[in-house]
Formats: sequence, structure tokens, C-alpha cells
Amino acid sequence: MTVTQDLSFLTLITNASVIVQLVMALLLGVSVMSWTYIFRKMFAIRSAQSQTEEFERAFWSGGNLATLYQDAMSNRRKSAGKTGALERIFEAGMSEFSKARASAGKTPLDASALLDGARRAMRAAYQREMDGLESHLAFLASVGSVSPYVGLFGTVWGIMNAFRGLANVQQATLAAVAPGIAEALIATAIGLFAAIPAVVAYNRYSHDIDRLAIRFESFVEEFSNILQRQAR
Repeated sequence: MTVTQDLSFLTLITNASVIVQLVMALLLGVSVMSWTYIFRKMFAIRSAQSQTEEFERAFWSGGNLATLYQDAMSNRRKSAGKTGALERIFEAGMSEFSKARASAGKTPLDASALLDGARRAMRAAYQREMDGLESHLAFLASVGSVSPYVGLFGTVWGIMNAFRGLANVQQATLAAVAPGIAEALIATAIGLFAAIPAVVAYNRYSHDIDRLAIRFESFVEEFSNILQRQAR
């Protein structure tokens, strides 16, 4: 075999020690899971952004709130995927406000009491939506922070084996130690391959989710003001 063949990636991986191979397999599995969550989260955030913009246009177009509420309920019954996060927050607040006002009947009810129930319902819906948007972000953060160290562990272990093998060699040369070191360094490369996309995706998605959270919180406050005027 030529030197080039000996130092090919496939040969280095197959000739690596069992511990280093296990580290590589672990990192490759983590990388596949990471890329799966990256694409799923990308589509989920894009969908949330487009649905939020669509509902904001409908809400601030000056239409009737009751009609908008009926449309939201109708969309949810047809398919949960048709309703966006902001629309579900609106539906939760409007539903609680309508129930409180209907239960009061002709009895005068304090406006703050009507508003508090709607606000609590919207905050609960807001938390559920944020939990859904932030799911798997912790996994990406863990992959980004831990994978380089796991790869470094495989590298250290491989280099240790490479130098231990020199104990049985009369004359240590670069050609004798190069394959073992190259095998070990592949573990670090795979660790970086898993970590870098996860870190980039985590930072990007965290920024996008924070912007959505600000839009949701602003809507809750603005909608609360509208409900307060109606309660009076």
C-alpha cells in the first residue's frame, strides 16, 4: 500500500483503536441528530414568523374582534397547523374574556377582574408557545459546547496509543508515528464538524425566537389595552 492509501480517511478510521472509533461513532450520531433538529427548527421558526406577520396584518386591519376570534377557532378545528402562535395567544385571551363577560351577565363586573383573567390566559398560552419554539435548543447548545471536548478525548487517547506503540520500535521515525496521530486527529475534526453548525444554529435561532417573544409580549400588552377599553 502506498503512503497516500495508508493515510486515507477511511483507512485511518478503520485502523483506529476501539475507543477512538466509539468516539467517532458517537460524534457522527450526535451530528446527524443536530442537523435534524437544525432543519426542523429552521422550518418551525420560519412558519412561526410568517404566521405571526399574517395574523398581525389581519388583527390591525380594523376588523371585528369577534369575527377574528371565530376565524381562529374555525382554523384550529380544521387543522392545528393552520393557526400560528400569536393567533393561539389571541384566541386564549379572547376566549377567557368572553367567558368572564358572559358569566357576569347583567351583574356589573370590575373591568380589572375581566382583564386579569384574559391576561393570565394569554400569558399561559405565551409560555406554551415559547416552550415549543425553544424545544431542542438546549440540545444544540450542549452539542456545540461538549463535542470539541469529546473529540479531544478521542485525540488524546489515540496519541497515547501511538506513542505507546513506539516503545516496541527500535528507531522512532515520523513515518511510524504519523498514522497513529492522524487517526487521533480525525476525532477532533469530527468533533468540530458537529460543534460548529450547532453553535451557529443555536445563536441564530435564539435571536429569532427572542424577536418573536418580543412581538408576542407586545401584542399581549396591546390586546390587553383593547380588552380593557371594551370592559369599561
